[in-house]
Amino acid sequence: MELKVKIPEEEFIVIKFEQDEHVGIASINIGLKEFGQKIVFAWHLSIMIQLDEMLNNGMPTQTEFDLVDRFESRLSNIFNVDDNKPNALYLARVTWNKTIELIWRIYEPEDVNKDLSMIIANKEFNRSFDYRIDMDKDWELAEWHLTQDDD
Repeated sequence: MELKVKIPEEEFIVIKFEQDEHVGIASINIGLKEFGQKIVFAWHLSIMIQLDEMLNNGMPTQTEFDLVDRFESRLSNIFNVDDNKPNALYLARVTWNKTIELIWRIYEPEDVNKDLSMIIANKEFNRSFDYRIDMDKDWELAEWHLTQDDD
């Protein structure tokens, strides 16, 4: 049996928050709020990147931001080779306290794990990062992101 999944259009909001006396900014794909087939993308991928170049407030310099932007685009292309059947849905980018966290919802985690392990082993990205892929069929790890609004 083949399951038909309607992938929602991406729709982003940007929110500013404060945590532990550090300002943070999150860009969140709220297009996933009403996604009816969440169980298909039951894996939560979080990639935490340590920044090298920061401004006084812990936010990245433009150079650092551009570097992470290119890496994020590369990962999106690796994760989603087939546009008609994506393996990852982009959820958010959270910049806070000298880090950037990139978050996707994943369909099949094996290839994503292999790709990220290879990038780390081959030192293909010149910033320190680690990642986690967790089973999260109820999307509890995405709850904070998907309950935000841009008020």
